[in-house]
Amino acid sequence: MTPPARLGSLRHRSVDSVDDARERALRTAYRLFSRHGVQAVGIDRIIAEAGIAKATLYRHFRSKEELVVAALERRETLWTRDWLEQEIRRRARKPETRLLAIFDAFDDWFRRDDYESCLFINTLLETHDRASPIGSASVAHLANVRDVARELADEAGIPDPDGLARQWQLLMAGAITAAAMGDADAARRARDLGTLLLRRERPGS
Repeated sequence: MTPPARLGSLRHRSVDSVDDARERALRTAYRLFSRHGVQAVGIDRIIAEAGIAKATLYRHFRSKEELVVAALERRETLWTRDWLEQEIRRRARKPETRLLAIFDAFDDWFRRDDYESCLFINTLLETHDRASPIGSASVAHLANVRDVARELADEAGIPDPDGLARQWQLLMAGAITAAAMGDADAARRARDLGTLLLRRERPGS
């Protein structure tokens, strides 16, 4: 399955069926935000690259803020649901090994030339305001990623699945950041730490 770095530029079945001005604007914004960040990309650039009029964009999105929130929702669909969750299940069968498979998927992702880090984390750091619509959306989407780990921890019989999920997300976020800094082996290092966490929680496994 295609790693998430190219998802913003590919034509998917779900978006080809509704190839209208709104979709072109959202697809373009998603691609540009993922590659360059939210603050660096203005509405004029999105309009120009999407090939639509400014009035058309504002008919579908009342503000840039609303467009960013929609792009974050697109990211959850493409990255969290369509890529990460499916890769976890494709790579492993047991809940514990599925937790570790997160880092196996990350390892492939980090080694791509077009690796672009995490839109949720990057956007949250750019906004500096967790209470804003963009900040709160970023926090909510990150919580949904954590829920993936929590559900696996619960299925594995971990005594405190929420606690482990929070530790797991620390490893995930740290690996993503380290990869952005140039550490191509960040996912493997995080996997090793994850193995130690699981041994602590399940010493007999």
